[in-house]
Amino acid sequence: MNDASARAGLTSLRNNLDRAALGAELHDRIRRLYPICRSITGNGVRETLRILNEEIDVHVQEIPTGARAFDWVIPKEWNIKDAYIKTSDGVRIVDFNQSNLHVVNYSVPVHEVMTLSELRPHLHSIAEHPDWIPYKTSYYSESWGFCLPHRQLESLRDDQYEVYIDSSLENGSLTIGECVLPGRETEEVLISCHVCHPSLANDNLSGVSVGVTLARLLATTSHRYTYRFLFIPGTIGAIAWLSRNEETAGRIRHGLVLACAGDRGAVTYKRSRQGNAAIDRAVVHVLKQSGNRYDVEDFRPYGYDERQYCSPAFDLPVGVLSRTPYRRFPEYHTSADNLDFVDPLSLADTVFTSLATLDVIESDVVYCNLNPKCEPQLGRRGLYASLGGHGGSREIEMALLWVLNLSDGRHSLLDIAEQSGLPFGVVQTAAEALVRHKLLRESVRPLVSDFPDHVR
Repeated sequence: MNDASARAGLTSLRNNLDRAALGAELHDRIRRLYPICRSITGNGVRETLRILNEEIDVHVQEIPTGARAFDWVIPKEWNIKDAYIKTSDGVRIVDFNQSNLHVVNYSVPVHEVMTLSELRPHLHSIAEHPDWIPYKTSYYSESWGFCLPHRQLESLRDDQYEVYIDSSLENGSLTIGECVLPGRETEEVLISCHVCHPSLANDNLSGVSVGVTLARLLATTSHRYTYRFLFIPGTIGAIAWLSRNEETAGRIRHGLVLACAGDRGAVTYKRSRQGNAAIDRAVVHVLKQSGNRYDVEDFRPYGYDERQYCSPAFDLPVGVLSRTPYRRFPEYHTSADNLDFVDPLSLADTVFTSLATLDVIESDVVYCNLNPKCEPQLGRRGLYASLGGHGGSREIEMALLWVLNLSDGRHSLLDIAEQSGLPFGVVQTAAEALVRHKLLRESVRPLVSDFPDHVR
């Protein structure tokens, strides 16, 4: 398959998707994964990756407790079976089986009877949202606690409470999932999702579900780049992967972190540390051409795993694709980030935005004009007529002229789309038509010396 037909395959894949059906698929996957109690280590991550492996080929790697990962050490593995708070008359008023958010993630085992005043420092709630359960963690300090609605906390009476957390914190491993789709080139596109949160639908599972759908779809078509999908615990997972894959990281040319990808807010893109990498420009171009509301933010070293991929020694071109960013929706890290909060059509829109971006990245090549001395006569070649069905005749005419003028061995199709203000797909179609009429050829390197000898 040649590059042009392969690029057409990716475009055709996107154009033939049914948004409603795709959204239902994405939401159903989240629904299945939602009940699992995940953390940065443990059986919840393994169970999640096992389910993902039913749809895509996920290679699982276990990194043992105590292993070094740059300045970090792989922590002990945490698992939990049960937890509750009981009143003196035996009633469970807080029950892990009702919501895995009730227990502070990474709580050490405990089984005690205590007064309310003794228990109170271990209880967490949100006064501003009295019916929601907060999500709290204690990954790197051994402690324990419970989370509950503030309304319930305020109603607790003086009593003797039985407190029970049946958990384990012991030597084990950190689990990483990886799906690699080889391309025609060894240079890579990285898609990264975190899998360390328990029952949180938008912050965690939306990105995972979008990532699985992208991997499943890309596996059905030829592509230029090799795609590497990482399903990893936040922060420590990215650090551990980078510490063991420095050579592989050197092949990454574009990357996206997927997070908070399913709420009803507009798409938000956070640029890579480089600020103007090809992935940054591709996403922004797609968003501009979409006609929908969007927001673009500059990089800052706080957020998700982009801050590891964009750390100074790596400085990978990895941005973040989300909808409403983390911490900017009140449901963030609470029980209100549930199955109703994520919207099937919003999930599907994130997939379409991702695919449109990857389509640009796959198709962004440099061409050389084979007839650069003034404009070639396009009318007698039938170019205008052959492209007339693609859009407005004026748009097609301008695309042909822009491509011919800027195809000097230095400007890529994305450069031309940005400078002309035309949609990337129109510019790409014009370029492929000019190639068919032997007025253009793909350049192997961005040099003016790519012009044929007879036109220098």
